[in-house]
Amino acid sequence: MSDPKLRRILLKLSGEALAGDKGFGFDFDVISGYANEIKNVVDAGVGVGLVIGGGNIVRGAQISRMGMDRVAADYMGMLGTVVNSLAMQDVLERIGVDTRVMTAIRMEEIAEPYIRRRALRHFEKGRAVIFAAGTGNPYFSTDTAAALRAIQMRADVIIKATSVDGVYSADPKRDPNAVLYETISYNDVMQRELGVMDQTAVTLCKENSLPLIVLNINHPGAVMKAVCGEPVGTRVS
Repeated sequence: MSDPKLRRILLKLSGEALAGDKGFGFDFDVISGYANEIKNVVDAGVGVGLVIGGGNIVRGAQISRMGMDRVAADYMGMLGTVVNSLAMQDVLERIGVDTRVMTAIRMEEIAEPYIRRRALRHFEKGRAVIFAAGTGNPYFSTDTAAALRAIQMRADVIIKATSVDGVYSADPKRDPNAVLYETISYNDVMQRELGVMDQTAVTLCKENSLPLIVLNINHPGAVMKAVCGEPVGTRVS
């Protein structure tokens, strides 16, 4: 029987995670697995906010390096996050999770505009809330959007779902001698430039005393373990 220690979490998923091994687009078997993880947490009575990147569709910073205007490129990236959010909403609702998508850029025909009080009300009613379109501003990443929404929603923690087991001293996919940290401070993350999140997001978390758990989303039950206070991944605080 799960015994949640947290009241509300903000789960950050990369867009690439939704593509699985395809690298682009959607792998709905993979998305269904993530949705079931989220459902288990919601069913345990924990509020779940979700921010999804757009890297499986378009990455603004990347295409701006190819010559496109950075502002236009970032807006394209924000629209990619909306596409991903609608896909995740559909999968979640098909397994019985009441879900709302809220966008930082107004597009009322397909999603609600982000209004903080309305979002808090959704949490009170037990709904999962997906925050799309980043912060609505170019030059800010979805990591920063996740930190901002977590603070605004009074989340207990950000859980960053990755394809590795936590925060390492180096990239574990390239360096076999990389060391996995159980805990690490935000100061060390910034000073060592470990790439956990971008510096703006890390600073927001640090200044607001918001802890971050980095874990491997591909390990079944990892998110629930984190919610129940079990040691999993790396805790940054």
